[in-house]
Amino acid sequence: MRIVMVGSGYVGLVSGACFADFGHEVVCVDKAVEKIEAL
Repeated sequence: MRIVMVGSGYVGLVSGACFADFGHEVVCVDKAVEKIEAL
């Protein structure tokens, strides 16, 4: 399953990591460029 996490804060990033650990394809999107670059 493909999942998009809108927001890469504490909740979105941890949720995305958990879904990815279960084998899903996860894409994180955030309006703060520095958060995405840090990933």
